[in-house]
This record gives sequence, C-alpha cells and structure tokens, in this order.
Amino acid sequence: MKKAILKLRDGKEFEGIAFGAEISLEAGEAVFNTGIPGYQEILTDPSYNGQIVTLTSPMIGNYGISHSDNESDGIKATALIIRKLYRGPVMEGRITLDEFLKKNGIPGLENVDTRALTLHLRDHGSQNAVLFYPEDRKKAEEKLRTFPFITERDLIDGVSVKNAMTNPDLGPGFTAPPEHADLHFAVIDYGIKRSIIDSLYKENIKVTLLPHTADIEDVMKAKPDALFLSNGPGDPALLKDAVRLASDAIGKLPVEGICLGHQIITIAIGGRTVKMKFGHHGSNHPVRDMLTGRTFVTAQNHGFMSDPESLPAGTEIWFRNANDGSIEGLFSDKLNVRSVQFHPEAAPGPMEASAIFRIFKESV
Repeated sequence: MKKAILKLRDGKEFEGIAFGAEISLEAGEAVFNTGIPGYQEILTDPSYNGQIVTLTSPMIGNYGISHSDNESDGIKATALIIRKLYRGPVMEGRITLDEFLKKNGIPGLENVDTRALTLHLRDHGSQNAVLFYPEDRKKAEEKLRTFPFITERDLIDGVSVKNAMTNPDLGPGFTAPPEHADLHFAVIDYGIKRSIIDSLYKENIKVTLLPHTADIEDVMKAKPDALFLSNGPGDPALLKDAVRLASDAIGKLPVEGICLGHQIITIAIGGRTVKMKFGHHGSNHPVRDMLTGRTFVTAQNHGFMSDPESLPAGTEIWFRNANDGSIEGLFSDKLNVRSVQFHPEAAPGPMEASAIFRIFKESV
C-alpha cells in the first residue's frame, strides 16, 4: 500500500494508493468518464491513448477482466484513477483489474476523491497531469512543466496497424468475418475498436483494414464500395494526411466516419474542429436525431468537436447533443458523406444506436 500523487497542470494535487504496475512518472491529459460499467472497454479503447482516465463510479473491478471484452490488443490509457478498487474474487476464467494493469504495465491510483477531481476538471477543463511517488516530486514537476499538450501530440502511430489486413479475425466473443459480403469497406485504422469492425461484420460488410498512412491510391487499389474512417486519439487538426485522404476520396467513394473519423470529415469538407473544455466521456449522453426528433442514449469519448459556425453550405446536421447542443453527426447527400461523433458500437441502450451501421450500409 504505497502512497502516490496525481498532480494537474494547474497545481491541484490528489493523493491515493498505488496499484497495478509500478508508477514511472506517467504523464498525459487527465479526463473523466461517467460510465458505470465498461472499465475494460475504456482502458483498451485506443482513443484513450495519451490520457489518464478517472472513472466516476465509486467501485471499479467487481466483475474482473475477460479477454473477449478487449477493444484492442491491450490497455491504451496511460493510467487509471479510481475511488475504490474491488479486491475480491472474480468469475472463473477472468483475472482481476489489478492483475490486468500489472500485465499491461499500466499504473493505477485508488482511494482518490474522484468526485472532487471530476468537479475540478469540469470547472477548469481537461489538462495535463503526472502520476508519481512522493520521493519523485521534483522530477515529476519538471516533466509536467515540459510535457506537450494533446494538441501537440501525434498519438495515432502507436495504435494503428502497420500493414493492410482483409477481414481481420477479432477473436473469441466477436462476430466472424462474412463469407459472402453485401458490401466492401476500406477502413482506415486511426485506433479502431474491435467492436466497430464487429458491427460492420454484423451488417455483412467485408473489411479491408488499412494503416493510417494509407493514401487514395492504396484505398482505390482495394476496390471498396466505400471509405470508412475510424475512431482514434488526439487532435484531428494535426492529421493533415488523413484530411487529404478524405478530401481525395470525396467524389470518388461514399465516405463515412465515427468519432475522430467524423472530425476528419468535418475538416475535409471545409469545416473546423475545436477543443472542448472537458469533452464527452461516458455511456449516458443523450443525442437528438435532427431528422426524426427522436432522442436516444449514446456512449461517447471525445475532446474535440465540429465547429457549427464553420460548416459549408449544403452540410446537414444529423445529430445534436441534447445536453449542450454540440454537433454529434453530419451528412451531405451531394458529397455522399455521413458521420457520427458518438460510438454506436458501444451499445449503452443497449441497442438504441446500433441502427447507425445499417444506415451507413444503406446510404452506400
């Protein structure tokens, strides 16, 4: 039971007890997630690459860790901050959260006043933070002072595939690739979640997964019916090559996207993205369909959004966040593009948003 400290860029500190892997001056952007279950999916979601995640649910770890619930090949978050760690037994075939963090080399901090930390981030905004043992304070403060902001970090390279893959096998617990597909999507991997590919398979869509370095020639060589841009971490404004690819594809193929993919499409059609104060991270965000007036619950994880004032004429707002009115989806029939900011594959409803994949398919 070793004491450790989380220090924010603005000087605020939160003490707790270390668990998981040994702390080694981990730094990243501190964010909070308001979901109750789903800690394993959150930790393994590549969109959290470069972030220290605080979970607001008071106890974490009570149902353990199952390999089939991983959204990637391991933990992508930089560190985990919680109120209380469950230390009891877990179901047969599962491991504990503490073991999972140790196995992946990721530290955690428990006994933290996560309510106070969440309110601080809500009021003062997501910001860089560093996790350290008290004896390493001087080194930690220097690292925090010089650590680049998320708007200065390219976080894609470490979470994207390196080579093209056709119908990747997602492993146990996920849908098998279709034998006779209805459509074929070229999917650019900016840090894709396995459950997004799983959702495409459920719609009987063949997937050619391409690395984030792919250009329009690579896409067209695959002879797809559409281009799909995945979720991923970081600031979309830094991804010049991704925006160029989307721009080059518009007019040649239908272009669709989720989360970061939505933001890339926003820039490619002539709009802008802006950083949010503390973003949307959780499984309880209401979204309104502007075409039908229907409101439903979604899972979200993003710190950037489309700037509504920047959207070019002819771009339709498909969804809005029912809490703050921010844009949650766009489409343009003229350009043949369609995108959502939220995560329809995460299924908090549990199935309210899954129809998005069917709409993507039908629009192609």
